[in-house]
Amino acid sequence: MPRPSLNLPDPLDRKPVIGITLGEPGGIGAEVIVKALADPEVRGMARFVVYGLNELMAYAADLAELDVFWHRLQHDSPRAGYDLTHGVVVLDYDEFSLLSTHDHGPSKRGGQASMRFLDDAIAATRLEVEQGGIDAVVTAPICKESWKLGGFRFPGHTELLQNRSKAKRVAMLFRAQTAGLDLNVVLATIHVPLMDLRNLLTIGAVFDPIDLGNAALKRLGIAKPRIAVCGLNPHAGENGQFGDEEQRVITPAIEMARSLGIDVSGPFPADTLFTPGMRKKYDLIVAMYHDQGLIPVKMLAFDDAVNVTLGLPLIRTSVDHGTAFNIAGQNKANAGSMKAAIREAVAMCRGSSKFQARNAK
Repeated sequence: MPRPSLNLPDPLDRKPVIGITLGEPGGIGAEVIVKALADPEVRGMARFVVYGLNELMAYAADLAELDVFWHRLQHDSPRAGYDLTHGVVVLDYDEFSLLSTHDHGPSKRGGQASMRFLDDAIAATRLEVEQGGIDAVVTAPICKESWKLGGFRFPGHTELLQNRSKAKRVAMLFRAQTAGLDLNVVLATIHVPLMDLRNLLTIGAVFDPIDLGNAALKRLGIAKPRIAVCGLNPHAGENGQFGDEEQRVITPAIEMARSLGIDVSGPFPADTLFTPGMRKKYDLIVAMYHDQGLIPVKMLAFDDAVNVTLGLPLIRTSVDHGTAFNIAGQNKANAGSMKAAIREAVAMCRGSSKFQARNAK
């Protein structure tokens, strides 16, 4: 059945249309979406299409003592279009409605539901807004175990998005722009076991996040990004005393980037690179593996950081936290990261050539 087309409230409307996927139904996705969009400042930045479950959204609103502020529409509705004069439309996948508001944990159905939300949102990025398309995707957290139970082999959003979009290179960029903090961290490897790093950390794997991160910061207005690269080993290997990856892999990647005119330095010991004095010297830090980069990000800005996928032909931002099954359904989730992810997506849309071209018509 064809996707419902979009009825904009005004042909001269200049707000981007942001798709938000609910993620794992048993997690805090519905709660952080409801709380984020209940903020008039956030809701006024764009028009929103939520791919998810209306029942879970309404339950989260009830717990937070918020009135329902969205318009519900069955996701495969035969209607000629859905009306964004409401500002927020929830496309409801009620075939998954048996997922209880009280079931908080990994499940096969949860994995199938979150994958369906995401695939439909990805498909919508390929359509014109007037035909039901969206300008960007913001993702609430999925449960990787649920995806596995559902029969999906992808370890996370990033890998799936790369597969679906056929992107040659991708990187995870984490941004934290809050009072007194301006931190950008990009990862050389993503969701991989630590014991596998030796085989996966190649010159290309280190070069790509340097290159992609440099281009991303330029698009954000930094004319000449200053980039620092972490070492892999303690003390950045100390000239081969604690491993040779710095000399064999990381330094050649840095030299390759420098040959292209990128202002990049390192490798530096990771335990000193994230100190306040060092952070002020650089616009971007390249971490070698997930926890090396994410531990400092989450310590410094757990409720405000944003995950941006670089290298895709579409705009995708996300919260930087997980499903938080332990607090799901208790009205305890902080929506700060979801708000930040929405703001980042809106800013990226406004800077995109596609959005600018549409609004120039």
